[in-house]
Amino acid sequence: MDFKDEIRQFAKRVDRLLPQIKTEEATKTSLVMPFLKILGYDVFDPFEVHPEFIADIGIKKGEKVDYAILRDDKPVILIECKHYADGLDPHNSQLFRYFHTTEAKFGLLTNGVEYRFYTDLVTANKMDEKPFFEFKISDIKDNEIAELRKFHKTVFDLDSISTAASDLKYANELTILLSAEMHSPSDEFVRYFTKQVYPSVVTAKILEQFTPLVKRVFTQIVNDQIAERLKSALKKETETEENTVAPQLEPESLIVTTQEEIDGFLIVKSILRKDLEIGRIFMRDNQSYCGILLDDNNRKPICRFYFTPNRLRIGLFDKDKKETKHDLDRLDDVYNYSEQILETVLNYGTRE
Repeated sequence: MDFKDEIRQFAKRVDRLLPQIKTEEATKTSLVMPFLKILGYDVFDPFEVHPEFIADIGIKKGEKVDYAILRDDKPVILIECKHYADGLDPHNSQLFRYFHTTEAKFGLLTNGVEYRFYTDLVTANKMDEKPFFEFKISDIKDNEIAELRKFHKTVFDLDSISTAASDLKYANELTILLSAEMHSPSDEFVRYFTKQVYPSVVTAKILEQFTPLVKRVFTQIVNDQIAERLKSALKKETETEENTVAPQLEPESLIVTTQEEIDGFLIVKSILRKDLEIGRIFMRDNQSYCGILLDDNNRKPICRFYFTPNRLRIGLFDKDKKETKHDLDRLDDVYNYSEQILETVLNYGTRE
């Protein structure tokens, strides 16, 4: 079962569990701990998920946060939990106090249904007032699952998530802003577009005339895009039903990129991120293997994945580009070959 399916299955289970959860402790046990397990963390290993993590605050000693996810014995994510029926807003300040007393880069505030991720985009070592990423598990969308997956243990990369957090935060704020403007356009919003099409001075009367017009046009654009997507989907469905005999597949359509290959690609990027711009690392899938390339150049292979349902193997290259295959017990074993992977890239030189 891939990550998306696990999250979807967990979301369905949450709805069934809620009536039986009476306390905050039950929320942790029934909702939060299974959620962390789906993210790949061993909730029973205190060296990985530390319960009741002590975060001393000034002269106040023994202050504890519900959980801390550790890497190399240092906290990277602090987690504060509340009962599922509690709203989260009143508790922001509590996690805020914990955040600046530790080395953690992320804070997670959750009641097991809502999840809010925080970091320090505005001021270093000071948790932002607004989360950069939030969702409801009962209504989680595919794009939110994709963002959440970045916190999975197998692909977690502090630097890349920190970089993405800024874009995600402002993208969310822009979405809220534009949605509000489409629903009830402000004078500034209407004036900006009116000036592009109206040949004279935009007076209050003209602004009043154009406000419903701008709203109607934006609504029509959205409706047209939705209609076009539905039309395209229906067309594909009709074509599928009409083709009672499966057509001959082209070679490209036989290529299926698996989640494990994507995970492996992210692991390689994590290994090389300190020594190479990760934008220079590419994945190119084939029928027999999945190739990881430098600069998307077939003459610069970094490694190859030979992943089947029953076997995981990685192909590594020496300075003469001779390939040697190695069996992996699990996907994380790719990290065991970090030195060879880096050496392969260095053999090509670091210039583009």
